[in-house]
Amino acid sequence: MTNHNNNRDIRELISDLAERQVNTQMQLDSFLQTAERVLARSAVLDDVVQELRDTTEQHQHNFEQHLQNFDQHQRNFEENQKSTNAALQRLEAILMQLIKNNGDGE
Repeated sequence: MTNHNNNRDIRELISDLAERQVNTQMQLDSFLQTAERVLARSAVLDDVVQELRDTTEQHQHNFEQHLQNFDQHQRNFEENQKSTNAALQRLEAILMQLIKNNGDGE
């Protein structure tokens, strides 16, 4: 009987070991699936971060270009204002001369 009990104990141990192996394999599979999902998400997030960096750089470039354009427009406006003021002063001088000449003729 002892031999029979030993065989049954061995079978139970092997069965228990096999069940543990199945459980371990299931846990490992679950961990691997989780790791694959995390890595896939990480790759997507890396792409998103790179796209954000690229977009930020492009926006910065556009901002700098707009700032340069604004500065140029500001300079052009100031030049036009100076030209307009000078023309108005010349017209005023001409008008004053005409008024003076018209007054002398009377």
